[in-house]
Amino acid sequence: MALAIYPGTFDPLTLGHLDIAERALRIFDELEITVAVHADKKAFLSASTRADLIRQSTAHLTSVNVTIFEGLIAKYAQSRSAIALIRGLRSMNDFDYEHKMAYANRRLVPALDTVFFPTAAAHALTSSSLVRDILRWGGDISPFVPPPVAAALSRDYQ
Repeated sequence: MALAIYPGTFDPLTLGHLDIAERALRIFDELEITVAVHADKKAFLSASTRADLIRQSTAHLTSVNVTIFEGLIAKYAQSRSAIALIRGLRSMNDFDYEHKMAYANRRLVPALDTVFFPTAAAHALTSSSLVRDILRWGGDISPFVPPPVAAALSRDYQ
């Protein structure tokens, strides 16, 4: 079974993230969505809340597991016997950053590939920070996030 790891902060999960997960499952047998925890980065939602919302939003997908991890993702992927990391690209700026990360991860774990998915046009301008800004100002986030995320955030943060 070919396992891919899809790491990210997912703070919160957007429809763009979900689209990439669905597309990755066309290529890989299993997908582990890994909520990244960064001690230096203040998150809007707790890691456990993010993981729970991802589980709810991916309930329709088979072969998806959701985990929380802090540390070097390449080493974590190696410990899980993953063959690839999944990354989404919205712009050339994303590519520049992700290309450098892919190179570093490959140096750490030579057998680990990074697979890039360009974001679908419908989600190209969507980001978690955009969703947080819309929510902060009382706007409707439902066009940007899966229904479980919209319901939870609209209930708890407006």
